[in-house]
Amino acid sequence: MSEEQKQSSYGADQIQALEGMEHVRMRPSMYIGDVGPRGLHHLVYEVVDNSIDEAMAGYCDTIEVVINEDNSITVRDNGRGIPVDIHKKEGVSALEVVMTKIGAGGKFDKDSYKVSGGLHGVGVSVVNALSEKLIATVYRDGKIWQQEYSRGKADYQVKIIGETDDRGTQVSFKPDSDIFKQTIEYNYDTLASRLRELAFLNKGITIKLTDKRETDKDGNFISEVFHSEEGLKEFIRFLDGNREPIISNVIFMEGEKSDIPVEVAMIYNNSFNENLHSYVNNINTHEGGTHLSGFRAGLTRTLKKYADASGMLDKLKFDIAGDDFREGLTAIISVKVQEPQFEGQTKTKLGNREVTAAVSQAVSEMLENYLEENPNDARTIVQKVILAAQARHAARKAREMVQRKTVMSGGGLPGKLSDCSEQDPAKCEVFLVEGDSAGGTAKQGRDRSFQAILPLRGKILNVEKAMQHKVFENEEIKNIYTALGVTIGTEEDSKALNLEKLRYHKVVIMCDADVDGSHIATLILTFFFRYMRELVEAGHVYIATPPLYLLKKGAKKVYAWSDKERDEILEEMGNGVTIQRYKGLGEMNAEQLWDTTMNPDKRTLRQVTIDNATEADRIFSMLMGDEVPPRREFIEKNAIYANVDA
Repeated sequence: MSEEQKQSSYGADQIQALEGMEHVRMRPSMYIGDVGPRGLHHLVYEVVDNSIDEAMAGYCDTIEVVINEDNSITVRDNGRGIPVDIHKKEGVSALEVVMTKIGAGGKFDKDSYKVSGGLHGVGVSVVNALSEKLIATVYRDGKIWQQEYSRGKADYQVKIIGETDDRGTQVSFKPDSDIFKQTIEYNYDTLASRLRELAFLNKGITIKLTDKRETDKDGNFISEVFHSEEGLKEFIRFLDGNREPIISNVIFMEGEKSDIPVEVAMIYNNSFNENLHSYVNNINTHEGGTHLSGFRAGLTRTLKKYADASGMLDKLKFDIAGDDFREGLTAIISVKVQEPQFEGQTKTKLGNREVTAAVSQAVSEMLENYLEENPNDARTIVQKVILAAQARHAARKAREMVQRKTVMSGGGLPGKLSDCSEQDPAKCEVFLVEGDSAGGTAKQGRDRSFQAILPLRGKILNVEKAMQHKVFENEEIKNIYTALGVTIGTEEDSKALNLEKLRYHKVVIMCDADVDGSHIATLILTFFFRYMRELVEAGHVYIATPPLYLLKKGAKKVYAWSDKERDEILEEMGNGVTIQRYKGLGEMNAEQLWDTTMNPDKRTLRQVTIDNATEADRIFSMLMGDEVPPRREFIEKNAIYANVDA
């Protein structure tokens, strides 16, 4: 960015108010997605996005995020500070306009911000509307300016409260418990993973996260600093830390094509999965879009050209497909687009057509140079592609076998499936149960009208370490496909599902409440994440929560789901309590299993969601990979608090 551009004016006139915000509190989900934990954390991201925009424009390099003792949040940056002079059209301070008008912000003025992240200018005013209290403090022009708000309305006019040599903006807010009825408690790890991601995507920026609710053994607040000098190259190494690379370097490029900044990092590993993560203006576009299409086209064209010229494909008896070039590939594609057009159900699919050619060209140039300069790596990649093609050929036969067995292809249901009588999938649920013993109890305890049971024999295949044809040949996995009725994708997209054929809209994983049960549940979740991700993203996958203990005193029976809950009940019930520890589902009788785990009126089902696909990818590769130390560390840290649907 030139000095002239940096000096471009950023005052009240650059702040444009697009519309009122009266019904934000009435319809909060329209603005932040939902009013559960995801929406709660989104408030923080909206405020941080404003600071990131300042950084992307070249005016800010440090952002601090603090979770305060009362679960309020403070975000401070060292940017230019929100303008405080009087806005001509609105007749009040520009700060008040930004904080109280929906869509008011400099990001709608092309001279102020070339590109920006966040929800396209909705931003901090929505955070204000959904907070019981918000304090905005601006350090600008040698003065400290401040304004406080209650549920989106200003308590007083913007005033000067002191002098300063600092510059920047600080926003402190307390989410409104009238809106966020489920919880207003922030999860440190959820915020940390997003802030780490932002530091990787915007190299050179320092982001500090501090949690004042908790101290370490030395009495210091829990805190982390996220900073990356190499950006996406470091991001790739972080994501692939639990996989074994097969080439010596991260393949990396950054530059502009057709005025679109493009940054790409990629590496090949010895796994059998492709992991592509794409971003537009720091937004994770998990539905893909034109930038992802451009990446795939550039990669396939360039590698195919090199492989043909090398002569290594001469003895291959069948064609190479696009999927073959991406097996074992981890890649991050990040583009900055001035006016992004989003499509898809969750508005996270990029639609700008001009981006396809820009990314494709950038990837082609990057790969051509790398393959020429690194002939050993080039040969290793082509060998991996050939092995993938051979495995795909074997997988096609295995997939066809599964396809023939699925319900909608004319085959029968798996013999062990106890189906329900209801025909409407929206009313039906299937329990995937560990072992025949627990399966027998579940069959007796269920409501046969709408609940189906599919017992699984032992631990299913670890798909993280298995070739695709081995996955499709596995008996338990074939039974899951067949029971659910979903069809497996084509060779072009081997993991795509036809959810229209889904026979149950609730797929419930029901395993023992012990270490073995958790491992089996994780194996099943890994399979869903790698081969049926659409099922998870559509909200169809759940985890049952059977109790750990039954406490009895006379005729009184109480269940406990944790050691802490057991101790609290013990204290309440006094002496003479007998405690039964359930080692497995099979130890419960049918009535107990129904009462505690299967009855829709009493049970607790945890819906499995994917808030951060890159973090989910990293965790699954770590949990199911070969590296023991990081897995042990993760389990020790999360053993008590682990929550798959956080």
